[in-house]
Amino acid sequence: MNTDKIYAESIAKEYAPKDNSKVMALRKLDAKAKKPASIFTYTFGIISSLIAGLGMSLSMQVIGSTTQHMILGIIIGIIGFTLCGINYPIYKKMLEKGKQKYAFEIVELAKQISEEE
Repeated sequence: MNTDKIYAESIAKEYAPKDNSKVMALRKLDAKAKKPASIFTYTFGIISSLIAGLGMSLSMQVIGSTTQHMILGIIIGIIGFTLCGINYPIYKKMLEKGKQKYAFEIVELAKQISEEE
């Protein structure tokens, strides 16, 4: 197998004009349907993890040294872990809404692409 030939072909693909504008449009629509759910999920997950970490720090008396801080830390930790637990169901619902919003356009464009070939 000639690796130089494979390398040359991969470089040529990068500089070749893109003929499949419908395929690129399909990819963009797919990303547009999924991006809001992903952005929300990552942001919500990071914030939930920070809240849970704050609660753990308080309950292990790394930050506070009284019993009140420990009890407050347990409560905050439970809230943080609960938020982490509901993150995935929220993601699934948001992703489903995004897919429903762009479903017709994506299906029509996919039919057009498959009929051309």
